[in-house]
Amino acid sequence: MAREDYESVIGLEVHAELATKTKIFCSCKTEFGGEPNSHCCPVCMALPGALPVLNETVVEYAVKAGLAMDCTIAKDSKNDRKNYFYPDLPKSYQISQYDKPLCTKGKVEIETSEGSKVIGITRIHIEEDAGKLNHDELGRGSLVDLNRAGVPLIEIVSEPDMRSSEEAENYLRKIKSILEYIEVSDCKMQEGSLRADVNVSVRKKGETKFGTRTEMKNMNSFRSIVRGIEYEIERQIGVLEAGGKVEQETLRWDEVSGRTFSMRDKEDAQDYRYFPEPDLVAICLSDEYIEKVRKTLPEMPEVREKRYIESLGLTPKDAKIIVSSKHLSDLFEKASSICGNPKAVANWIRSDVSRILNEKELEPSQIPFTAEQLAELVTLIDNNTISSAIAKKVLEELFEHPEKPSTIIEKNGWVQISDEGAIQAVVKKVLENNPQSIVDYKAGKDRALGFLVGQAMKETKGKANPKMLNEMFLEELKK
Repeated sequence: MAREDYESVIGLEVHAELATKTKIFCSCKTEFGGEPNSHCCPVCMALPGALPVLNETVVEYAVKAGLAMDCTIAKDSKNDRKNYFYPDLPKSYQISQYDKPLCTKGKVEIETSEGSKVIGITRIHIEEDAGKLNHDELGRGSLVDLNRAGVPLIEIVSEPDMRSSEEAENYLRKIKSILEYIEVSDCKMQEGSLRADVNVSVRKKGETKFGTRTEMKNMNSFRSIVRGIEYEIERQIGVLEAGGKVEQETLRWDEVSGRTFSMRDKEDAQDYRYFPEPDLVAICLSDEYIEKVRKTLPEMPEVREKRYIESLGLTPKDAKIIVSSKHLSDLFEKASSICGNPKAVANWIRSDVSRILNEKELEPSQIPFTAEQLAELVTLIDNNTISSAIAKKVLEELFEHPEKPSTIIEKNGWVQISDEGAIQAVVKKVLENNPQSIVDYKAGKDRALGFLVGQAMKETKGKANPKMLNEMFLEELKK
């Protein structure tokens, strides 16, 4: 049997660090970095007699996420102890939620190559993060850093509704976008603020029973998740085709070799021996509280997208790309309001800004320049101070050395040539050097004009006014 005879079943458990100033059960800072064990106290170090106190903002942010993902918010919730040996959690158990999570039965809609699809969300619950083990490269031991221990998380557990790596990637991108819009997490995957455990199983098409699943832990890049899912689908199909049996286990994805490796047998809920956390009271929420949080929800991506199309005249494709990231959307909105040319701003974000982000492997949140600087760049083009070709060079410079575009242009001598006499001289020189293009144009080959303009731009190092060039070439060619 071939791969097309099988169907993959995928579910994600997304862990997002909440953007609170202090940890979930104590007043230690949550900021990333810092000297090892400098953001610790008796509570997150689990010293005898130290008791946890729940951070109210954690509950607020979790409820906000639940509302944004169309969940039912529990008025009666609680914390539980998840008993498991965590070498980087001094308590040797994690305070999480089990049978009474804050949010249940939600959904998000994603776009796929086959159209839109709704992915169900089983639950969203709060829990504490573990610390970090720093392993000696020579295998002489490990050191523990507890700065991250106790940082608040929400875990977003999907239904097993995804059937391809494409759907899994789009689902995670949608979750990331929602969390950014409601500003409950910075979602910096490179810092571990957003990561996912990926559950994968396969079954023959037409079957309704799920196959045995495996889980890839703590994946924090879209590329790794897509590659990991594809590899695991092929591996499981290979096992079944060879007459073997897929084992339920926890796996580690190795980015270098492009393979998964077994870490341990996969645990089930009963293995964790959950019981109610005795040192924390129940979480009781009123209807008034839930509605108060609901009113803090901002304009969501779908609403912005519709407004961009109907009010600002963007194409559906451009609008969708821009609202996919709150950082891009905010940059677009502010720059457009300054320069008054939303279509031009959208074009720059969709094309060159996105291209450079991909080339440099940067997230939109890492764009170094401001909306004011992007707006000035668009205005300089509109005023014929620089050409589009020069503007591309300015944008490259903005990524490297963000400062006023006018300053960059002045430093490099990139002001557009709009002097008629100077452009006329360039036009005549190019025509003299390219007689065949004149013959081609008169023979009806319109591409010859574009070639001549390109040669003139090359001659002036991209500084000639392209509109004036076109007009003067046409005037000369008609003679």
